[in-house]
Amino acid sequence: MEFDVLFNKIDLQYSQLLPFVVYRKPNSNEVLALLQKDSFCHTTSEYSESGFVFAPFEDKKASILIPLEQSEQLSVIDTSNLRFLEKAEIQVIKTKSSIAEDNGAKAFHINLVQKGIDTIKKGDLRKVVLSRTETIKLSETNPTEIFKRLLSNYLSEFVYCFYHPEVGTWLGATPETLLKIEGQRFYTTALAGTQKFEGKLDVKWNPKEIEEQNIVTNYIIENLQPLITNLKVENVETTKAGSLLHLKTNISGIIDFNTLNLKQMLQTLHPTPAVCGFPKQKAKQFILEHENYDREFYTGFLGELNLKEKKFRNSNRKNIENDAYSTFKTVSNLFVNLRCMQLKSGEAILYVGGGITKDSNPEAEWEETVIKTQTIKSVL
Repeated sequence: MEFDVLFNKIDLQYSQLLPFVVYRKPNSNEVLALLQKDSFCHTTSEYSESGFVFAPFEDKKASILIPLEQSEQLSVIDTSNLRFLEKAEIQVIKTKSSIAEDNGAKAFHINLVQKGIDTIKKGDLRKVVLSRTETIKLSETNPTEIFKRLLSNYLSEFVYCFYHPEVGTWLGATPETLLKIEGQRFYTTALAGTQKFEGKLDVKWNPKEIEEQNIVTNYIIENLQPLITNLKVENVETTKAGSLLHLKTNISGIIDFNTLNLKQMLQTLHPTPAVCGFPKQKAKQFILEHENYDREFYTGFLGELNLKEKKFRNSNRKNIENDAYSTFKTVSNLFVNLRCMQLKSGEAILYVGGGITKDSNPEAEWEETVIKTQTIKSVL
């Protein structure tokens, strides 16, 4: 299938108000799509179905499913080679009202962060992730055109455009894997800490970012260790996501599906301290009480659920297409919904946040959210 043909089909699907998702996995040139054949709102609570799942931050709310069996499945190799400058100049015209709104948002967020710091110092929390939204008017309202820009700007992230008439239009480019499962092997990452990319990966991290990332890593290890075998924790490394740097630890192991299922794994991991805080329930309660808005699907998770993937046993065989030399594994690729936006009424609602610890500085935390919004604005 040609690249333009795929997007013509998606545009038609969108005009008919039918659900779809189009996405590209990290470091891949294959763009995939599921086009649902009706407008019914499928949900999942057991995560045993096959398809694409779109789950909210609050796990008491329904996770939306685009089922594989009720959808047209498409894929195309992106050979367009279109590239946008990573450091695209962003021009935002400021009016008196928008400047006042910015000042009000800044004051609210700084006050929110200070509340978080005060709560941590009292001993009730060790970390809490606090976020905000920013709304900007769009010059381009076609979601597939924005998605193409995401494809061009973010090669190593999970890039997606999701639409359902029940939940609206969401797009993003997330750097964080929640859970990848291939057969019985699983992979996850502990991602936290942020600084601006200045041309090199060999950077110094301050104690606040190191502690923030350690909390995430330790939480995942402590909660998964009793459930899985062959746990492997790699050394922490600096990773680049767009114009930002983060600290990342890769974690992997083996799952025994006779004693543990995917739903239990997701309940254990989601939401991680990277997007919620620690202890998890106390941090979530603080967020729900003080953030003053509904995150909806921001800091939820999304991705491929229980798809069958062909694996070749011997890549050296000449007749590699022969099914005699291949096996099928059940694969799930799930990502945390970060660096995302919702399109609504000709506007983009941007979602952005940061981890707060006892060493956080409220003004610096505000500036970090500004840097993160500039990153996603570059495609608008």
